Amino acid sequence: MLISTEGIPSCMATDETARGPDDPVAGQTVQHGTGVNSNRAFPTNNYPGNLDPFVLFERFYIDPDKGFPMHPHKGFEIVSYMIEGGMDHEDSLGVEHTAYEDDVMRITTGSGIRHSEFPADGQACNGLQLWVNLPRSEKEADPDYIDASSEDLPTEARDGATVTTVVGEGSPIDLRTEMEYLDVHVSDAWTWSMPEGWSGFLYGVEGEGTVAGSDFGVGDVLPVTDARDVEVASDEGVLRLVAVAGEPHDEPIRQQGPFVF
Repeated sequence: MLISTEGIPSCMATDETARGPDDPVAGQTVQHGTGVNSNRAFPTNNYPGNLDPFVLFERFYIDPDKGFPMHPHKGFEIVSYMIEGGMDHEDSLGVEHTAYEDDVMRITTGSGIRHSEFPADGQACNGLQLWVNLPRSEKEADPDYIDASSEDLPTEARDGATVTTVVGEGSPIDLRTEMEYLDVHVSDAWTWSMPEGWSGFLYGVEGEGTVAGSDFGVGDVLPVTDARDVEVASDEGVLRLVAVAGEPHDEPIRQQGPFVF
């Protein structure tokens, strides 16, 4: 995805004094140059920083007549997870693939790759896209691609929730950064535990509820940068969110459009 720099502040330092550690922030609407709209979790004016090792995260909405023509990327890895509809992917490695609801694609851009993304079957689609920084020692890695269908991803019932592991134990999708990416449907109450030394976030996909005692809904994000348990509860119905955490590289994240140095 050719990420627009619109909405990305020039300063990447987060003012943590402006919000408490349990206060969610609202995502920011961004329109890409191709006419595609996204709800960006970070970096935004509301949260003007990266979350090492994560460069950015957003939910994209692609209308039938929009999309991303062939464009370059380098220096990071991309995880695209579909929520509704299908998305056609084609790249300079010769890969052609269509991902549908709850399917996932991972691209290692490394030394450089070109790809395109368009809605499949003449229908609108939406999904989640995460950029994960590559450590400096692996910036020139050979580009690579892998995908997995929803049937390939392990799903289990946990206390108060149903959890699908998009990246992590049991998933065929792996990255060069140690991390976990969970798709969680909370029907009652569920606890998310952040591992020691990791950082990550929760992002609202569907429904309403509370996170760490604060109201939480579609497009909200709770960044977490310390090891702790976060209590999640649904209101009436199901609160769907993703929980993403990873081990920081402790290296500067320098993004210029589709490249991360």
